[in-house]
Order: sequence, then C-alpha cells, then structure tokens
Amino acid sequence: MICALLIGRDGSRGFPGKNLAPVLGRPMMAYPLLAARHAPSVQRIYLSTDSRKIYEVGTQYGARHIPRPPELSTAEALGEEVFAHGYRFIRSELDAEGESLELLVLLFCNAPTITADHIEAGIRILRERPELDSAVSVSAYNMWSPLRARKTGKDGLLHPFVPIEAIGDPTTLNCDRDSQGDVLFADMSVSVVRPRCLEKIELGLLPQRWMGQKIYPLQQWGGCDVDYAWQVAGVVHWLEAHGFSNEKTPYDESLERVRINGGSEPEGKS
Repeated sequence: MICALLIGRDGSRGFPGKNLAPVLGRPMMAYPLLAARHAPSVQRIYLSTDSRKIYEVGTQYGARHIPRPPELSTAEALGEEVFAHGYRFIRSELDAEGESLELLVLLFCNAPTITADHIEAGIRILRERPELDSAVSVSAYNMWSPLRARKTGKDGLLHPFVPIEAIGDPTTLNCDRDSQGDVLFADMSVSVVRPRCLEKIELGLLPQRWMGQKIYPLQQWGGCDVDYAWQVAGVVHWLEAHGFSNEKTPYDESLERVRINGGSEPEGKS
C-alpha cells in the first residue's frame, strides 16, 4: 500500500495560523490534501496534527487522524521526528490489517506547491529504480547560491557563510547568480520515501534525514513551504500557473468524469 502522511501543527511564530490561511479561497493545507486525493497510486491519507481545526479540514478530504503527542507539538520539534512518529503509527495500523507499506508520500500543510502529477512522478521513479531511497521535489533558486550566503561575524561585519574555497576556485567565481549552475533546494512540496528511510532515519543525509541517502530530484519551479506571510503571493502565482483559481482546480475534470461514469474513488478519496 502507498500512503500519504501530511503534517502540520497548531501555532507558528513567523506566520500565525499559516496552515489554515486562505489561499485562493481554500485553506493552505487543502492543496497537499487535494494532490494526495487525486494521485491514483495513493490509497490512504493520514494527517498528524495537534490542532482540532486542522484535523477538521483533513477529515473533509478523507484523511485519517494521527494524534500528535505534546512533545512533538512544539516549535522545537523536528519534522523528521514527526514523520518518524507518523510512520510508526501507520505501520502499526497496516500490520494489524495484514497490509504492507510500499512507499510513503510525505507532505507539509504549509507546502501547497504540489500536484497529483508530482506525487505520481516520484512514485514512478522509485518503482523503476529500487536502489533509490527517495524522490524529492526541488526548485532552482540560483539567487541563493552558497557563494552569496553571508553571516555576521564577531566583528559585526559580513563574512562568507561557508569558505569561498569550499565552493570553487575563487579566481573563477563571480557575481553572476547562474555562474555555478542551478542551485537546487528541496522545496518541501513532497518527499516520496521508502519505509527504510524512516526505519533508520539516523542514516539519512542532513538536514532532511527522512530522505535517506540516494535522493532523486523531482525538478519543478517555485516550490515553497510557507513560513512568512510575504511568501503567499509567490504561492498564489504558482497555483494559478498550475490551473488553480478561486472557482476551480485542475482536478475538477477528473471528478466530473467519475460522476458521469458512476464510478468511485479509492479509499480516502471520496
């Protein structure tokens, strides 16, 4: 079985209420839920949260609730710890049903830049290449190259965040943001992972250890997990470019086909 696991907690310092913030007339968390519901390979959706309101939205999209314990509901709790807890809950439930978990689709409530097609692409590549640990959405943000990164030193002045020599030959580097090639960031829109990544999460590559070591890039543009209100405008642009509006979604046609043909959707997708 392939399951999706969406995580989102109550409370945010940078953007209070971000998971439920309205984006094109829907709660932000509706977009990863819509993507999971309409990904044909996803058979069940789970939602790990400590919030009653987030839970209520999740139920509207067929998600099963994983109660998040208090120690994983703080600002200090790591996403990898929440994913690992959710994985253990799902595995226990499937074991009791005599089911096995093939892949887990990991999603964030505040990462709406995701479609069902992105999820299916990740599932497809992992089925084709069993040596891979995960398939992860990435976006190129060349303006945030490590070459440009700075930090404040003890003298109060700006210094390279990492030694320039670690990036390349200083005599060949320049201020052109594209001069080092594409700078890819895991944009948190989706991580399709094998169970082994969460079984032995300590072996994963930092900083997102749930991805394992052998990570396939699902390249897109503009992917974003929203932490501040100013990022919402970029998310709206992305969603509109992918067929979303206040009135419709790119999934409406498929739902209409189901209605006309008298069919039904898989479990958790009614």
